[in-house]
Amino acid sequence: MRTPRQAARTVVIDPDGAVFLLRSDNDEVGPHWNPPGGGLDPGETPEEGARRELREETGWHDLAPGPLLCTWEHDFTRKGIPVRQTEHVYVTRGPHRGPVGDVSAAHVRDRILDWRWWTPAELADPEAEPLWPPALAELVTAVQAAWAEGRDGITPVHYGYVPNPPR
Repeated sequence: MRTPRQAARTVVIDPDGAVFLLRSDNDEVGPHWNPPGGGLDPGETPEEGARRELREETGWHDLAPGPLLCTWEHDFTRKGIPVRQTEHVYVTRGPHRGPVGDVSAAHVRDRILDWRWWTPAELADPEAEPLWPPALAELVTAVQAAWAEGRDGITPVHYGYVPNPPR
Protein backbone atom coordinates (compact mmCIF):
# COMPACT_ATOMS: atom_id res chain seq x y z
CA MET A 1 0.00 0.00 0.00
CA ARG A 2 1.32 3.43 -0.94
CA THR A 3 0.77 6.61 1.04
CA PRO A 4 -1.04 9.33 -0.94
CA ARG A 5 0.99 12.51 -1.39
CA GLN A 6 0.03 15.77 -3.10
CA ALA A 7 2.67 17.80 -4.94
CA ALA A 8 3.04 20.71 -7.34
CA ARG A 9 5.68 21.83 -9.86
CA THR A 10 6.31 24.79 -12.14
CA VAL A 11 7.67 24.48 -15.68
CA VAL A 12 9.69 27.64 -16.37
CA ILE A 13 10.19 28.51 -20.05
CA ASP A 14 12.70 31.18 -21.09
CA PRO A 15 12.22 33.64 -24.00
CA ASP A 16 14.00 31.24 -26.41
CA GLY A 17 11.80 28.27 -25.47
CA ALA A 18 14.26 26.46 -23.18
CA VAL A 19 12.91 24.78 -20.04
CA PHE A 20 14.56 24.86 -16.60
CA LEU A 21 14.82 21.37 -15.08
CA LEU A 22 16.38 19.79 -12.02
CA ARG A 23 18.15 16.44 -12.14
CA SER A 24 16.82 14.36 -9.25
CA ASP A 25 17.33 10.80 -8.05
CA ASN A 26 14.99 8.24 -6.55
CA ASP A 27 15.00 4.52 -5.85
CA GLU A 28 12.55 3.39 -8.56
CA VAL A 29 13.58 5.49 -11.56
CA GLY A 30 17.10 6.61 -10.69
CA PRO A 31 18.31 9.91 -12.14
CA HIS A 32 15.60 11.85 -13.98
CA TRP A 33 14.79 15.48 -14.84
CA ASN A 34 11.81 17.39 -13.50
CA PRO A 35 10.56 20.95 -13.05
CA PRO A 36 11.09 22.55 -9.64
CA GLY A 37 8.48 21.39 -7.16
CA GLY A 38 7.56 18.92 -4.49
CA GLY A 39 5.14 17.95 -1.79
CA LEU A 40 2.46 20.26 -0.44
CA ASP A 41 2.50 21.42 3.16
CA PRO A 42 -0.67 20.85 5.23
CA GLY A 43 -3.40 23.30 4.20
CA GLU A 44 -1.46 24.51 1.17
CA THR A 45 -3.12 24.69 -2.25
CA PRO A 46 -1.27 23.24 -5.25
CA GLU A 47 -0.59 26.74 -6.58
CA GLU A 48 0.77 27.91 -3.20
CA GLY A 49 2.96 24.79 -3.01
CA ALA A 50 4.26 25.30 -6.54
CA ARG A 51 5.22 28.89 -5.70
CA ARG A 52 6.94 27.89 -2.42
CA GLU A 53 8.82 24.97 -4.02
CA LEU A 54 9.97 27.12 -6.94
CA ARG A 55 11.36 29.65 -4.46
CA GLU A 56 13.01 26.97 -2.24
CA GLU A 57 14.66 25.04 -5.09
CA THR A 58 15.75 28.00 -7.27
CA GLY A 59 15.88 31.04 -4.99
CA TRP A 60 13.66 32.87 -7.51
CA HIS A 61 11.23 35.12 -5.66
CA ASP A 62 10.01 36.97 -8.75
CA LEU A 63 8.25 34.10 -10.55
CA ALA A 64 4.82 32.64 -9.90
CA PRO A 65 3.08 29.59 -11.32
CA GLY A 66 0.90 30.43 -14.30
CA PRO A 67 -1.82 28.27 -15.83
CA LEU A 68 -2.19 24.59 -14.94
CA LEU A 69 -0.42 22.47 -17.56
CA CYS A 70 -1.25 18.95 -16.40
CA THR A 71 -1.91 16.60 -13.53
CA TRP A 72 -0.54 13.10 -13.16
CA GLU A 73 0.07 10.38 -10.58
CA HIS A 74 3.11 8.20 -10.14
CA ASP A 75 4.75 5.97 -7.55
CA PHE A 76 8.10 6.37 -5.85
CA THR A 77 9.74 5.97 -2.48
CA ARG A 78 10.40 9.13 -0.49
CA LYS A 79 12.54 8.90 2.64
CA GLY A 80 11.86 5.15 2.81
CA ILE A 81 8.08 5.50 2.42
CA PRO A 82 6.35 4.23 -0.75
CA VAL A 83 4.07 7.01 -2.02
CA ARG A 84 1.61 7.55 -4.85
CA GLN A 85 2.10 11.19 -5.70
CA THR A 86 -0.54 13.31 -7.43
CA GLU A 87 1.13 16.30 -9.08
CA HIS A 88 -0.27 19.58 -10.36
CA VAL A 89 2.15 20.99 -12.94
CA TYR A 90 1.95 24.69 -13.78
CA VAL A 91 3.77 26.71 -16.44
CA THR A 92 5.26 30.20 -16.44
CA ARG A 93 7.67 32.36 -18.39
CA GLY A 94 10.98 33.35 -16.87
CA PRO A 95 14.45 34.66 -17.66
CA HIS A 96 17.32 32.33 -18.54
CA ARG A 97 19.35 32.15 -15.32
CA GLY A 98 20.60 29.75 -12.69
CA PRO A 99 19.47 29.35 -9.10
CA VAL A 100 19.97 32.42 -6.91
CA GLY A 101 21.38 32.32 -3.39
CA ASP A 102 22.10 29.22 -1.35
CA VAL A 103 19.60 26.51 -2.29
CA SER A 104 21.94 23.66 -1.37
CA ALA A 105 19.95 22.52 1.69
CA ALA A 106 16.81 22.07 -0.41
CA HIS A 107 18.82 20.22 -3.06
CA VAL A 108 20.33 17.82 -0.52
CA ARG A 109 16.96 17.25 1.17
CA ASP A 110 15.20 16.52 -2.12
CA ARG A 111 18.03 14.53 -3.74
CA ILE A 112 18.55 17.13 -6.46
CA LEU A 113 21.81 16.40 -8.26
CA ASP A 114 22.04 19.18 -10.85
CA TRP A 115 20.10 21.73 -12.91
CA ARG A 116 20.16 23.04 -16.47
CA TRP A 117 18.11 24.58 -19.27
CA TRP A 118 16.78 22.16 -21.92
CA THR A 119 16.01 23.18 -25.50
CA PRO A 120 12.83 21.79 -27.10
CA ALA A 121 14.99 19.42 -29.21
CA GLU A 122 16.72 18.09 -26.09
CA LEU A 123 13.36 17.52 -24.39
CA ALA A 124 12.22 15.45 -27.38
CA ASP A 125 15.41 13.31 -27.50
CA PRO A 126 14.36 9.67 -26.85
CA GLU A 127 17.87 8.90 -25.54
CA ALA A 128 17.64 11.49 -22.73
CA GLU A 129 17.25 10.47 -19.10
CA PRO A 130 13.60 10.15 -18.02
CA LEU A 131 11.55 13.33 -17.72
CA TRP A 132 8.80 13.96 -15.17
CA PRO A 133 6.09 14.34 -16.28
CA PRO A 134 6.82 11.85 -19.07
CA ALA A 135 5.01 13.88 -21.76
CA LEU A 136 6.85 17.11 -20.89
CA ALA A 137 8.19 17.70 -24.43
CA GLU A 138 4.70 17.53 -25.95
CA LEU A 139 3.22 19.74 -23.23
CA VAL A 140 5.89 22.40 -23.72
CA THR A 141 5.35 22.35 -27.49
CA ALA A 142 1.60 22.81 -26.99
CA VAL A 143 1.96 25.69 -24.53
CA GLN A 144 4.50 27.48 -26.76
CA ALA A 145 2.07 27.19 -29.68
CA ALA A 146 -0.69 28.64 -27.49
CA TRP A 147 1.55 31.52 -26.44
CA ALA A 148 2.41 32.19 -30.11
CA GLU A 149 -1.35 32.50 -30.77
CA GLY A 150 -1.76 34.93 -27.87
CA ARG A 151 -3.37 32.45 -25.45
CA ASP A 152 -2.13 32.07 -21.85
CA GLY A 153 -1.90 28.30 -21.92
CA ILE A 154 -3.52 25.06 -22.96
CA THR A 155 -6.46 23.11 -21.63
CA PRO A 156 -4.86 21.15 -18.78
CA VAL A 157 -4.17 17.50 -19.54
CA HIS A 158 -5.11 15.01 -16.81
CA TYR A 159 -3.00 11.88 -17.31
CA GLY A 160 -4.09 9.88 -14.27
CA TYR A 161 -1.68 7.19 -13.10
CA VAL A 162 1.52 6.78 -15.15
CA PRO A 163 3.74 3.79 -14.25
CA ASN A 164 7.46 4.36 -13.94
CA PRO A 165 9.58 3.37 -16.95
CA PRO A 166 11.66 0.22 -16.53
CA ARG A 167 15.01 0.96 -14.96
